[in-house]
Amino acid sequence: MKTRHILFIFLGVLTLGWAWDAWVLNPMPGDAIWVVRKQGIYLTGVWAMGLMSLIMVLATRPAWLESALGGMDRVYRLHKWAGILAISIGIVHWLMEIGGGMLRSLVGAAVNKPPKVAVLDILQTSHGLAKDVGEWAIYALIVSLVITLWKAFPYRSWRLLHRVMPLLYLILVFHAVALTPAAWWLQPLGLMLGLLMLAGSLSAIPALRHRIGRKRRYAGTIESVRPLEGGITEVNCTLEAGWPGHRAGQFAFVTFDPREGAHPYTIASAHRGTRLSFQIKALGDYTRTLAHSLKAGQPVTVEGPYGRFDHRHGAAAQVWVAGGIGITPFLAWLESLQHQPDAAPNVQLHYCVRDAARDPFVARLRMLCATLSHVALHVYDASHGQRLDAQALRQASQGQSDEPLDVWFCGPAGLARHLEDGLARLGLKDATVHREAFEMR
Repeated sequence: MKTRHILFIFLGVLTLGWAWDAWVLNPMPGDAIWVVRKQGIYLTGVWAMGLMSLIMVLATRPAWLESALGGMDRVYRLHKWAGILAISIGIVHWLMEIGGGMLRSLVGAAVNKPPKVAVLDILQTSHGLAKDVGEWAIYALIVSLVITLWKAFPYRSWRLLHRVMPLLYLILVFHAVALTPAAWWLQPLGLMLGLLMLAGSLSAIPALRHRIGRKRRYAGTIESVRPLEGGITEVNCTLEAGWPGHRAGQFAFVTFDPREGAHPYTIASAHRGTRLSFQIKALGDYTRTLAHSLKAGQPVTVEGPYGRFDHRHGAAAQVWVAGGIGITPFLAWLESLQHQPDAAPNVQLHYCVRDAARDPFVARLRMLCATLSHVALHVYDASHGQRLDAQALRQASQGQSDEPLDVWFCGPAGLARHLEDGLARLGLKDATVHREAFEMR
């Protein structure tokens, strides 16, 4: 299920709870425009707190959700877009709250303004403080949203600021509980919101204590570090006993420097006991330093494995598409098939590179594919004007299967959109595209 569909269903359920209260259980008296404003404040508040609670639960990296959502990469994509939506709705909520004076100047003083709604007795005296801290929290969330969307902002600084989010969430829980109508708590909407905020608050505790993923962390040692062409650093590690092993195509959160924290990298090797290989592209300030800062013998912490990018769940005939460093899960797949070549599906593997002559993976791909008769490799060299498009995918796969195209993709989002749009224009709307949603920020 796509992220937007999950968010639509989630908000739809909250909206039904609000509507039942607003129209059936507790219809609000007063002039229509003021009732609409008040109910709008309630609805946007319910949406924002519901989404913020969802964000906190997803931030704990719940492995049990991987099967339902299709992998931890999709869990994080849902986390990201729920966060963007929550803050955007929170801004609307805040503007509606402070816009009462402006509305009064436009339509005049309320003749029949909705009455003040009673809140929990124990929090009556906290009404003013709850409003103030809610306003301060929305300022902090706006800053957080800008920094998250501004990709040029350094990851380490963004990560440190992101650590404040659980505290901001708990402040917003206080804001919501102190201002929520007391009558809600024993009604469907209050029960839903209460359960969500309880789950979010319990999730905030390990986040504040930096214990997320602790049970899936394994210590190890760097075996070797090798700089490759194209700004790629190959890092081979050996983990201590206890590593459960991984399926080809999975990824892990890797910590080389505790001050920097964990970064997600695809495991670029098949299961080899406690030995793992990572191919890390220099895409930011930190990853550009790894070739020089990492040394054999250094400690490393690996958390995982995570992910559901697994060709074994696909059709008998498949199309694999990789762009740049997106080749890493396919390298692991090909390596895992070396000892059981007959288990390989019929595959057309398309690899897009800037310069094939200098690419560090082309030679290895050719060697791995040479032993797999069911896998055909196609390399597209941008330096020679070669570009992959949907027509090339279809032509390469013609006669391979009568079933709709089963495409497995890992690479730049722009290339994925280009291919998906092209397949739709060719009338191949029934093509299945499995995408690694590997964008955690």
